[in-house]
Amino acid sequence: MLPLEGRSAFKGLYFTLGGKLSPLDHVGPEDLRIDALIQRVRRDAPQEIVLALGADVEGEATTSYLAEHLVQPGIKLTRIAQGLPAGLSLESADDLTIARALTGRTTVAGN
Repeated sequence: MLPLEGRSAFKGLYFTLGGKLSPLDHVGPEDLRIDALIQRVRRDAPQEIVLALGADVEGEATTSYLAEHLVQPGIKLTRIAQGLPAGLSLESADDLTIARALTGRTTVAGN
């Protein structure tokens, strides 16, 4: 079960990329499920996309890349607040921490 499943703070669908962009580790967009995400966004036309990537260099790079490729009229692109402590995975975060991170999300692009 993924960390967001069964959490009362999140009421929506999710998509997992399978990692983060990391040029130093030779992980590029073609190594992740980014194309599948772009196709799903085009097909489903969600009102909002919430990015839940870490605040590390790879997470920031992935967020920037996705922002460039997912921006469409009528879709709000946000990211969770940086309330999750560095090094803490979503699996080990409690419901309150995840709820606060979602509540404090910020707009990356879009409406």
